[in-house]
Amino acid sequence: MKSELNQLKGIHPGLVLERELNKRHLRKGSFALSLQEYPQTLTAITKGKRGMNTALSLKIERALGIEEGYFMILQVYYEIEEEKRKQNISLTNLPQLRPVLFWDTKMASLDWEKQKKAIIKRVFERGNAIEKNEIIRFYGAKTVDDLLNKRLQNASL
Repeated sequence: MKSELNQLKGIHPGLVLERELNKRHLRKGSFALSLQEYPQTLTAITKGKRGMNTALSLKIERALGIEEGYFMILQVYYEIEEEKRKQNISLTNLPQLRPVLFWDTKMASLDWEKQKKAIIKRVFERGNAIEKNEIIRFYGAKTVDDLLNKRLQNASL
């Protein structure tokens, strides 16, 4: 279970529950009713709009024969990732970057560390000099140079 949890860290438990229900060919509505829960509650959880609570987690785990605490562990890992993302956003306030650079995503949802390669690439392809300098200031010249040079080397191969 530990290696599986490591793979699932940061994923909303509702997504894992959805996969498990699909695998067992169970419909959310009838499964929720069998647990004496509202179908809307289960649907909101599987869509990631609502968190898992302890009582429901125990009911689901008992009904599906899953180890006790599994979904709550996933919920805690998900909340940790969300909190790290929120703290990362406050730490990475880059006022010099225009939101139009990231027109296809919300800037608040960017993971500035995990997605740094794509962020640097986008700013250096579409950004102005001020934005490029802001990225160099934020990530450091060596990191930016390494990533851009590596990309150029891969393009020439």
